[in-house]
Parts: sequence; structure tokens; C-alpha cells
Amino acid sequence: MKLFQKLIVAPAALGFLIPSASFAEEIKLADISNYSSQKEVKSISDFDPAEEIAVTNSRVDGLESRFNDFEAGSFSSTTTMNGVAKFQIGAVDGPSTAAESLQAFYFYEIDLNTSFTGEDKLNVEIETGNNVDSGNVSAITDFGNDSTADVLKVTDLNYTFPAFGASVSVGDSMDASKQFTAACEMGNVVDALSDCGTGNSIAVGGDQSISVSYEFDNGFSVAAGLSANDGETTEGMFTKEGEDIYAVNAAYSADAFAVAVGFAQVEADGNKDRNYYGINASYAPESFPTISGGYEFSGDQGSQKGTNQWAIGLGTDLGEGSLALSYGTNGAIASNATDIYAYDISYSYPLNDSMSVTPFIFVSENSGADDTTGYGTEFVFKF
Repeated sequence: MKLFQKLIVAPAALGFLIPSASFAEEIKLADISNYSSQKEVKSISDFDPAEEIAVTNSRVDGLESRFNDFEAGSFSSTTTMNGVAKFQIGAVDGPSTAAESLQAFYFYEIDLNTSFTGEDKLNVEIETGNNVDSGNVSAITDFGNDSTADVLKVTDLNYTFPAFGASVSVGDSMDASKQFTAACEMGNVVDALSDCGTGNSIAVGGDQSISVSYEFDNGFSVAAGLSANDGETTEGMFTKEGEDIYAVNAAYSADAFAVAVGFAQVEADGNKDRNYYGINASYAPESFPTISGGYEFSGDQGSQKGTNQWAIGLGTDLGEGSLALSYGTNGAIASNATDIYAYDISYSYPLNDSMSVTPFIFVSENSGADDTTGYGTEFVFKF
């Protein structure tokens, strides 16, 4: 019975191996033709079953060995990959007439995670896209990464591990807030409304960073982060010449309510530090829209006035999809300047478990100029 099983397995293995380029040179047609015994059988008396079985076993064992070598080149069993591909098409109508044409953009990201102990994670994020930073719909919306410029780049590399009951992340191109807990659930379109307006205090950026968090059993968590934006240059990390970030965070989460606070001190090329203070929260009662909001302010920095910004949003299920509305200041506004605002509305409709389409429209006010109105649609593929 074993002989017939191997005779069935062998052609299947060959069918899998032959198309592979790596085996095209190794597996010769002569080897395949020699799969059976080279001994010519002229009569039934010349047939030796024991010899034929031995030859068959030898050939199959060789194929299994090569098949195992092929398997060794695949991902580690502790490595997982997921990703997203997004397309956006849209246009804006505003002060810049050059951007009023219909334009299209894409964004692609691969996220690789590997565990070595079962409790740690090495994270590598690879991105590309053709988003640009001004004068079009993608510059105003929260879409993609404007630094890849059609080139596939490693945009984040970090390692997370447990230590004394805490979770620690260290890495390059990593935010100081990697381990922070936020409470914002707002599905905004305009980038200036992201993170409920707390992008400098709770969703803190960074480069070469370390971020640590500790979660209590009662829903509370605390975190801290350090980051250097010039750690790869001669200005160095945590020096007077470099741009460094020091941040802390605390949060509380319950079944239908969450709140988070944060503080960040940002150094800028040896100038006076700017301190940011922020709070965001969300409330999601049963059978009612989810409400999210946040507020952030900073103190004066030398001759520069302090800033403030805020955002609020609603999200609710509608039909098979979800509707989101957002409103707030158009970024951080200086305390001696007139407030300008942004607002948007979007509807995300799932085509299936991995695909969705989201039409949107927004208005972004400009200081001393006409408002910018934009509209478009995003297509998202998750895998």
C-alpha cells in the first residue's frame, strides 16, 4: 500500500516543484525519466519487486528532500503578514486653481510581525505611494504617506517586549506614543482633524524612540515616551542641538466610555521648549452614535504665541455601512489669530470582509482666502 501512496504523491510533488524557478535547473528531465528502474524488463521473470520498491523509495526520498528545502525558504511559522492597498480619486475647488482637476493617488503598505519568544514582536512596516503634500485632495485628507514618492521604503522598524509587567517598544521611525492609549474613535477625512485634535500631545510623533506602558487591572493605564528626531545625524540624541520629545500619557477605558490625557515637551533646535497638553474621549452608548472629541493647547514659545485646537465627531451604523461626521479647528491655531475650521462627512460601505468603498466630501477653511471644498472616493483592500 505504501508503494502506491508514494506513486501518487510523487507526480503531485513534481507538478508543484517543476514550475518553481529555483528548481528548474535542479530537476532534469532525465531524472524524471529515471524515476523508475533503469533496468529494462524483457520478461516477467526479470521483474524483481524488491528492487523496484527500493528504487521507487530512493527517488521519492530525493524529491521529498528537495521539497523540504523549498519549504525552508518560506516565512517563519512565527511571522505574520498583513497589508493594505488604497486608491483615492477626487478633486478640490478653492484658492489654488491648479488643483481643481480630477486626480488619483494610491498607497500600499505591508506589515510584518515576528515573535521570537511568544511574548515579543518585531514589527517592520514597508510603504509606497504617490501622495503629494500640497495643492490637491490627498494633501488635505488623511491618506497615505507623502514621503515615499513611488519608492518602496521601510517606514517603521521596532521591537516590543515585556519587562517587569510593562510593555516596552524601541525602534527607528517610531512614534514616542507607540505605547500610548488614546480614546478618540473619530472617523475623520480631513487630516487636520485627526486624533481628535491631539496629535501633538497624545498621538505624539518621533523617530528614534522608546515607549513604555503599564496596564492596571481596573481599566487604567500609564505610558511614557522619549524620542529623538536627529538621532541619525551629528546633532545626536537628547542634546541641545537636536530635536527631542518627552511625553507621558494616562488613560481609562470602560465598556462604553474612554478618556485619555497626555503631555509632550518638544525641543526645537535649541530653542525654547514647546509644551503641549491634550485630552480626548469617546462615548459609545448602546443603540446610539459614538461621540468622540478632543482638545489640545500649548504655551508661548519665545516670540511665538501659544496654540489651541479641538475636534469633535459622530459615527453611526447606517444600513450595511457606517456614517461619520467631523468638525473642528483646521489644525493648531495661534492664540492671537482668528480661528478657521474644517468639517467633513463620509460613508464607508463594505463590499466584502476585505474590501470597502468610502465616498466623502469636506470643507477646509483658509485664513484670508476662500474655502477649499473637496470630494472624492477611496477604495480600500485589506489582506
